[in-house]
Amino acid sequence: MTLNQLRAFLLAHRLGTFTAVASELDMAQPSVSELVRRLEEELGTALFVRGSRKLTLSEAGRELLPFAEQALAAVDHGGAAVRALNSLSGGTATFGLLRNADYYLLSDLVRQFLDRYPDVKVRLVGQNSAETAAAVRDGDLEAGLVVLPIDDEALSVTPLARDEVLYVSPDPERVERPVTMEDLTSAPLILYDARYGWNDPTRRQLAERAQLAGVALDAGIEVEHVESALRLAAQGIGDTIASRAVVDSRRFPAELHTASFAEPLYDTIALIHRRNRTLSPATRELARLAQETLLSSGTSWAST
Repeated sequence: MTLNQLRAFLLAHRLGTFTAVASELDMAQPSVSELVRRLEEELGTALFVRGSRKLTLSEAGRELLPFAEQALAAVDHGGAAVRALNSLSGGTATFGLLRNADYYLLSDLVRQFLDRYPDVKVRLVGQNSAETAAAVRDGDLEAGLVVLPIDDEALSVTPLARDEVLYVSPDPERVERPVTMEDLTSAPLILYDARYGWNDPTRRQLAERAQLAGVALDAGIEVEHVESALRLAAQGIGDTIASRAVVDSRRFPAELHTASFAEPLYDTIALIHRRNRTLSPATRELARLAQETLLSSGTSWAST
């Protein structure tokens, strides 16, 4: 049983003659008759009562009719869904955003995308890069922006830009010169992304540097968000770190002072997706727009 046979059967029921079906399908009339004959042969029964002027469904034909209609409707709807997806008039874009996306103007990404593609659904997840990488690797998200390093097994990684990470302190004397790893051990340290701890990419970089320097880092206070860390630092409770995009924002407390690390530290921002897997048109376009927004969001940091 083929789709062409079912389509010929349905049209014969609707139009009443094989000649009319042939005209509708732009086929020869004997070819249409042969499609129906083979369908009847496979089912072992006649589907039509052949009258002198018009085809009429037999009892078997009436039994087949609703199933044939459902099968053709499913195929037509499936094709329409794929065509809509390819033309960005449908489908769902799934994308992960890096921590602190607001500071890179990515919070407006959904509005920009839906202004262009109002019929596409969007699933935009903002979380720590370690979790975003795991979600892309597991297939829960198609693609995302992350801060490196991540565990990149099965992932394609495209570095896009980097943003310097600065040392932040309420005490101007502690930032009079570039900060060393040893300096981090001499002042109360406030770190954010408490849920992910030392799996956070920026913290991983700090831990690796501390290990090479032969010192141990210990966060006296851990909070979830960079804004919380900055508020505590502004109250004089301790020092913290923040990317330049955060430091240059209007939300950065005026009471705080910054310095670069003696060996400059950077958050490298990258686009990731599953290796050897093609992105859906909707997600591919959302990724392109995110990349475009990211690279145009400021001049105080450099593309890779």
